[in-house]
Amino acid sequence: MSVRVFLLDDHQVVREGLRKLLEAEDDLEVVGDSGSAVDALAVVGLVQPDVAVLDVRLPDGDGVQVCREIRAAHPQVACLMLSSFADEEALAQAVLAGASGYLLKQIQGNELVGSIRAVANGRSLIDTVTARRVVDRIRRDHTRADDVDQLTNREREILALIADGKTNRQIGAELFLSEKTVKNYVSNLLAKLGMSRRSQAAAFAARVAEHQADPGAWGS
Repeated sequence: MSVRVFLLDDHQVVREGLRKLLEAEDDLEVVGDSGSAVDALAVVGLVQPDVAVLDVRLPDGDGVQVCREIRAAHPQVACLMLSSFADEEALAQAVLAGASGYLLKQIQGNELVGSIRAVANGRSLIDTVTARRVVDRIRRDHTRADDVDQLTNREREILALIADGKTNRQIGAELFLSEKTVKNYVSNLLAKLGMSRRSQAAAFAARVAEHQADPGAWGS
């Protein structure tokens, strides 16, 4: 029996290239594809693939969230995440979402084909060591969420804006503060959180906000 494959990528050329690669194999059949997160779930429900190959970054959403929803609605479908970037945060979220693998787009075609066959047969390409490291990191992050309590109200407000991707200048304009004042606040909150880069703070804030009953309470 052939392995039924669904493809999600916002670039048509990429989808067509993947389709051509996979359908050159006698045991693989591309049964559907989509260029958006919005359409993906509906298509998967219709075509019932064995494996879904999902781009991580999409203009209208997040491939990891699509994976999570596919696994919830169709647990028999194995999901392979395909990314242009080696992103540890995305890998962590993919593990939690139930993905069977996280691959970089730079891999060779025969490696992708072999990976699809492997997950179709029930194997996971995310090794135990990696999965354990991810789980341990998430556990540490939950513990560190308590660190938010030591931030002042203004620092929490600025942390939330950092998570929204705003620059110091944009934060200053929104809060009626000088850019230098914002920079000082950022330095202080990074020190309190034991971090050295604002990108770490942004990722941390986003994760904490996901687990807050009221994400809007950051600035309260």
